[in-house]
Amino acid sequence: MEWIKLIGILVILIGFLLKLDTIAVVIIAGFVTALVSGISVTDFLTMLGEAFINNRLVTLFLLTLPMVGLSERFGLKQQAVILIEKIKGLTPGKFLSLYLFIREVAGFFSIRIQGHTQFIRPIVNPMAQAAAENKFGEIDEKDQEKIKARAAANENFGNFFAQNTFVAASGVLLIVGTLKSLGYDVAASAVSQASLPIALIVLVIATASNLLFDRSLAKKYGKKEEE
Repeated sequence: MEWIKLIGILVILIGFLLKLDTIAVVIIAGFVTALVSGISVTDFLTMLGEAFINNRLVTLFLLTLPMVGLSERFGLKQQAVILIEKIKGLTPGKFLSLYLFIREVAGFFSIRIQGHTQFIRPIVNPMAQAAAENKFGEIDEKDQEKIKARAAANENFGNFFAQNTFVAASGVLLIVGTLKSLGYDVAASAVSQASLPIALIVLVIATASNLLFDRSLAKKYGKKEEE
């Protein structure tokens, strides 16, 4: 009767249909599955604890979401916008290029800026939007979406292409380990040095693209008249 071990799936389905607490349903389903599989209560609790410890980074990520929401509610986005509005001549392209440069430098020193949910959405995108409005006046929704997309793209560029410039980055260690398993003796510093030109090329290309975007906005809206 090996099929009885699938009873946990039935418990989950019933729990979800009854709209019960998700975490409680999953834990109960796991507990029931453990009992019918001959696993003791002590062993089950041990497995549950080990799974929580091994995946604690996921839990920490989820904890940051309400923190970001509270920060936005109490004025983080507004303060970021006010700061940008005080800087004359700043355009969304220039600002995003500056952020990309900071992102790559942070990657070189292995400083984690967290990414889209914790940084781009509540801070970088509103600041880029404010730079556009401060320079060109009110812009339409389509261009607002383009700025939002560029903010996310520049985060991806900086994270993906600059993360291996740090000599002890996980990507560098993975490359070194893979090459050594294939018989190639490669130093981590050599992989990091090879990543530096790529990061610089991406910085130049992305900056040029951001500046061209500024030109398209200037052509479409013109310069905001000084009051």
